[in-house]
Amino acid sequence: MAMSHETLTTGLLDLLAGPPGVDGYLEQVSPMWVRGACRAKVVGVERSTPDSVTLALHANRAWEGFRAGQFIRLGAEIDGSWRDRCYSPASAAGLARELELTVKRHPDGLVSNFLLEHARPGMVLRLSQAQGEFRLPDLPPGRILLISGGSGITPVMSMLRTLCAEGHRGPITFLHYAPDPERAIYREALEHLAAAHPNLTLARSYTRAPGIGETDGRFSLSQLEAVEPRFGEAETFACGPPALLGAVAETWSAASLDSRLHTESFMAPSIAPPDGVAEGTVSFATSGVSVTNTGAALLEQAEEAGLCPEFGCRMGICHTCSRRKTAGRVRNLSTGEVSASEDEEIQICVSAPIGDVVVDL
Repeated sequence: MAMSHETLTTGLLDLLAGPPGVDGYLEQVSPMWVRGACRAKVVGVERSTPDSVTLALHANRAWEGFRAGQFIRLGAEIDGSWRDRCYSPASAAGLARELELTVKRHPDGLVSNFLLEHARPGMVLRLSQAQGEFRLPDLPPGRILLISGGSGITPVMSMLRTLCAEGHRGPITFLHYAPDPERAIYREALEHLAAAHPNLTLARSYTRAPGIGETDGRFSLSQLEAVEPRFGEAETFACGPPALLGAVAETWSAASLDSRLHTESFMAPSIAPPDGVAEGTVSFATSGVSVTNTGAALLEQAEEAGLCPEFGCRMGICHTCSRRKTAGRVRNLSTGEVSASEDEEIQICVSAPIGDVVVDL
């Protein structure tokens, strides 16, 4: 296959530039100029709730955009090390290199706390290409139901904004759960969209402030039928905490509507380590470190041992933390599945060792 003129030119320039390559020099001048890696400059910062920050970002030319509902890995340099976390853009898709992210504070969240406290215009962050199968289809269905809880609103907010921007005329129902109006992300943005689009029905439940939203209480079939009586005809996209998604999944399953439901959790489900007393030794072969198995996920045990493995979502989605296991058995804490293959790639954030385990780390 013939090489393009641009590819040939880039290769020659990298050869002349030596080991750092052209990007190595461009990174020193301006991180946004690199061609082989995605970068994003913060161009706007808004703190609309006490525990969240909304970032308007301008990506460099290496970034290929996203589909409404997908997520990206965002990296911030903290104390000299780059730390990545997964976030879903909340802006409409198709806006070239512009995107918007809202980050909610987590008590022990290194990246979320850093961004809430230090994000400012001009800051440059690392960006991955978009990933994930939770997204709007190429041809949007006629009737759509969007359900979200807490910061799980971000991917479905992107879906809603994309549908509105594209002039979707079918009925859209947006059902959102938040503790109270003050901590409801995108509260005013939702109200503006509802006022501008007659085909959009907005229903919000403030679980700690009843009587203020368009509906009250936690998710239930009776509440759903009051908000969207024809939910069985809709294609439904839901994102939020495991308890909400579990209740939604049970309702759709009981009505034999599983194929019409698309879900994504924004946090790892509550999962317990395997029953019984943890045994054996975990050996991190590359580092030459061995620890007594505590039964926790391998990522946690590595960090407790003073290692700093790369990771992203910490919930088994992004595969950033994948490492090769060369011996032993592990249990997937999300699925409960036990794997005993002697040479395999595992996600150490959701893999707990059973007995002696050796990992290339």
